[in-house]
Amino acid sequence: MTTFWAAVFVFGILIFFHELGHFAVAKAVGIKVYEFSLGFGPKLFGVSRSGTIYNLRLLPLGGFVRMAGMDPEEKDIEPGKGFGDKTVAQRMAVIAAGPLMNFLLAVLLLALIFMFLGYPVPNTTIAEIIPGDPADKAGLKPGDVIYSIEGEKIDSWNDITSAINNRPGERITMVVMRDGNKLTVDVVPKVGEGGRGMIGFYPGRDLKQLNPVAALAGGAESTFRVTVLILDFIGRMIEGQAPADLGGPVRVIWEIDQAAQKGIFYLLQLAAFLSINLGLFNLLPIPALDGSRIMFLGFEGLRGRPVDPAKENFIHLVGFGFLLLMIVVITYNDIIQLFIQNPGGP
Repeated sequence: MTTFWAAVFVFGILIFFHELGHFAVAKAVGIKVYEFSLGFGPKLFGVSRSGTIYNLRLLPLGGFVRMAGMDPEEKDIEPGKGFGDKTVAQRMAVIAAGPLMNFLLAVLLLALIFMFLGYPVPNTTIAEIIPGDPADKAGLKPGDVIYSIEGEKIDSWNDITSAINNRPGERITMVVMRDGNKLTVDVVPKVGEGGRGMIGFYPGRDLKQLNPVAALAGGAESTFRVTVLILDFIGRMIEGQAPADLGGPVRVIWEIDQAAQKGIFYLLQLAAFLSINLGLFNLLPIPALDGSRIMFLGFEGLRGRPVDPAKENFIHLVGFGFLLLMIVVITYNDIIQLFIQNPGGP
């Protein structure tokens, strides 16, 4: 039952923020919004405010904002209140606001984590050694605390990076604390990216609670960094340099279950990661996704006239069918992989 409610929470917050983006910008530019719904299927309950019906529906697997003029067959639209009555830039803003709100959600969730749990700050303890790298060859071990480098006392991770990065190919003397004793080690940093010296280890991390402003800045920086890493992975996957490791609903729910068992902060961290993925995915120029609708609006802006609505809707329908097929295939692979990894069940 915990998994169910954790999944409802994660999916609910991702969908709410996404649809809220479309809704808020549509209202801001003067588009009539008929309905704001969380979930699909039968309506559980709803309220009407200022001409908009707000519904909660039975199946928590999505949501939608129904705006005037989105259906080309719709009649009797109040003048100036339809989606098509707005400029290309305004309509692009309405469509793009959904994915962008997912990035904002990630920033806010990570900021909460950094405020209450803490922001991970590298310390002077060696957490992991990269096999075969200079640190490994020199005999350094996880748990060693770097005390000094070339006679200079080490007080922070920045002291370590400065001392090592500036000495590629040079033999340097390090003093580390191991089991309460000082140990002297000589190591030669290899030449890494940008000509920097590197010896091949990962530092331990301390959690430092941040004030709200610093937490928001940290959330924004982490969201940007994760986004870049995902884009880099997608690029390498397209080039065949990385495996096509895609996860569907089954895999996501399994990950939610694992995170929920570890605690609320792990669940929030996963929700932030999923929100970034959802934002990026929706910006892809795949028919039926927000990115495709933005692309069609871009064509309209360049041509000075819209694409035939019937043709555009057909393309989106085909894209929707493709997405459903992809979800079925990915879900099948998820089930197979999870049962291979966990023979007793996920």
